[in-house]
Amino acid sequence: MRIGSFTLRHGRPAIMGVVNVTPDSFSDGGRFVDPACAIEHALRLADCGADLLDIGGESTRPGADPVDTGEELERVIPVIEGVRRASRVPISIDTTKAAVGRAALDAGADMLNDISAGRFDAGMLPLAAESGVPICLMHMQGMPRTMQAAPHYGDLIGEIQEFLADAINRAVAAGVNRGAVAVDPGIGFGKDARDNIVILKRLAEFARLEAPILIGTSRKSFIGKMLDLDVDKRLEGTLATLAVAIEGGAAIIRVHDVAATARFMKMYLALRA
Repeated sequence: MRIGSFTLRHGRPAIMGVVNVTPDSFSDGGRFVDPACAIEHALRLADCGADLLDIGGESTRPGADPVDTGEELERVIPVIEGVRRASRVPISIDTTKAAVGRAALDAGADMLNDISAGRFDAGMLPLAAESGVPICLMHMQGMPRTMQAAPHYGDLIGEIQEFLADAINRAVAAGVNRGAVAVDPGIGFGKDARDNIVILKRLAEFARLEAPILIGTSRKSFIGKMLDLDVDKRLEGTLATLAVAIEGGAAIIRVHDVAATARFMKMYLALRA
């Protein structure tokens, strides 16, 4: 899969740096709402080793309220334009809205990252087909506002696989190139701590979907619960989850702490070579 100037390669997961242009992010508390600060942060992540940047203007933390299209556009488009003027680093737009996705692509983004897997906006999959850019489709049980109320599965892995297989089929039916679809099992999106751990331990089973796997465990609450740590102290726990995820076949790892992850990755890959 080619994402802008970057090509995913077997055996070397891509580091996707997170840029939250939101006032209510669980991980960085609105530190980068100002476009200039967000652009500076994004470029710093690229310098630290991010292969891709994932820019989003709507928080999807548990309990988050939706953001209207106009406000989301005001948050992300100046940042995408600023990053693109300064760098050729590939940019992913993290949105569920086709209008935001289209404007982001026009501003220089190279990929769509939709946590709803094209379910919230009927225009998202046709946009991916028309533009020809890669799209990541994620599993989520429920909605961000309610997803952690009482997540429940009869067959955790089987149900997620079935959901993602259907998402891939819907994308292809909409005209998306099969080779341009990545999937995300949705760590923390309608899953409890045990569910998240099982997904990581059984990640290799998702290879049957024949699509690159994106994993986002960075600083998430299940790590905090296991280690009894606040969000800003979860780096070591995050790196442990990434080691298991990479072993299970993750092709893209979405993280906040890019510099530390890049150092971890260099050592990990040297040991695995």
